[in-house]
Amino acid sequence: MSITVTVRDETAAGDAYHQAPLELPSERVTVRELLRARVYQEVQDYNQQQGDQAFRGLVQPTDAERVLNGGRAEYRMKKPRQIDWKTQFEKAQAAFEENAFLVLAGDQQAAKLDEELAIAAGEEVAFVKLTPLVGG
Repeated sequence: MSITVTVRDETAAGDAYHQAPLELPSERVTVRELLRARVYQEVQDYNQQQGDQAFRGLVQPTDAERVLNGGRAEYRMKKPRQIDWKTQFEKAQAAFEENAFLVLAGDQQAAKLDEELAIAAGEEVAFVKLTPLVGG
């Protein structure tokens, strides 16, 4: 049974700057599955948009410029193009393993990609960025 949670991006100082709903396949998911679902959804949302929309995601796409807008990070492509979710996902996994960001689900801090998290419907999952992330 799928559940919906809220993913929230935060700075290391604890300031939240972006949040969005995310559907997960169940209440028990690995960090890798959580990353995959998040990255896939945000890339699909961007790729389906028409026009010059900003990409708001965990990993900055390659050949994109960071734009600060009201305290939240957005990325604009130098040339309009589709983003490859698999490249973004690979970069997100590597960044997690390099401690570029933390994943906090309820009172749990994830330590490994294959660690299983118990996440209740409606719960918030925080992604605390420690360094800028650049990907596909």
